[in-house]
Parts: sequence; C-alpha cells; structure tokens
Amino acid sequence: MRTITLADGQTINVECLSCAIVGGLVIPEGGVLIETDYFHAHQDVAYPITGQVIVASKRHIKCLDELTEEEAHDYILLIRKIRKAQREVLGIEHVYYFYNEDTTHHFHIWMVPRYEWMTQFGRSVESLRPALLHARTNMNSIEETNQIINSINKLREALLE
Repeated sequence: MRTITLADGQTINVECLSCAIVGGLVIPEGGVLIETDYFHAHQDVAYPITGQVIVASKRHIKCLDELTEEEAHDYILLIRKIRKAQREVLGIEHVYYFYNEDTTHHFHIWMVPRYEWMTQFGRSVESLRPALLHARTNMNSIEETNQIINSINKLREALLE
C-alpha cells in the first residue's frame, strides 16, 4: 500500500492510484473527464491546477511500448482531442506533457497547463515540481476547487461534441 496526498491535503492508501481511479474507488474532482475503451482521463487528484489532465491506461502496464496498436492509436487521438479542448475551451496556450516509467502507478501521462503564475518557479520542466507543490499548498480553496470543477465540465462538454 502507498499513501497518496490528494489536492485537498487528505491522504489515501492504495496499491495503485491509477487502478483505484480507473476502477472507481477514488473519484477525481469533477469525475471522469472522458473515457475510451482503453483510457480514462480525469483532473489530477493530487494537484489542483485548472485544466491539468491525467490520461491513464485502463490496463495495468508501465511502459509506452507495452501499448497494443489499438491502444497506441486511441492514446494519441485522445490526447490530441483533450489538448484541442484545453486550448479552445479554457484558453490554455501551452502544456507540458509528462510521462515516466518509474512511477508507482501504472501508465499515465500528465497534461500540465503552463500558466503565468508558474514563471516564479522558472520556465523549464524543472519548474514543474515546485509549481505543483505550490498549487497543492496554496490553491485548494473552495473557490479554486469550484473553478476546477467548472473547467472539467466545460472540457467534458467540448469532448462530447
């Protein structure tokens, strides 16, 4: 079991966070953004950043090369669709894509929007960790949570079109 700190500071114990979310044991803020046969997309449960999306495989795999051809095709189309909605609906100009194979969860990619407030931490991938921690510590008010839920609803509507 691993202890995971959520965006609101609460902790949960799970074997695999991705499995818990995909299986419905942990419900991300705002619920499921979009789901395909192979992937589940949702707001990041650990960091309250508007428009930050996690796309997780439904199968418990670790590496990109473990995707089947069908999964790989679905994966890129889904990420592209979400990115288009982030730009058109939320006005997100830039996104960092982050994927690591030594994760304690299974295969997933972070789609982290780049906001102006993040420049205080730098302008490279190295700035992500301090920005994420800043968000968890300082950006989890009820008002900000409502903003995140509102953005998820807007994205979900756009993705259904």
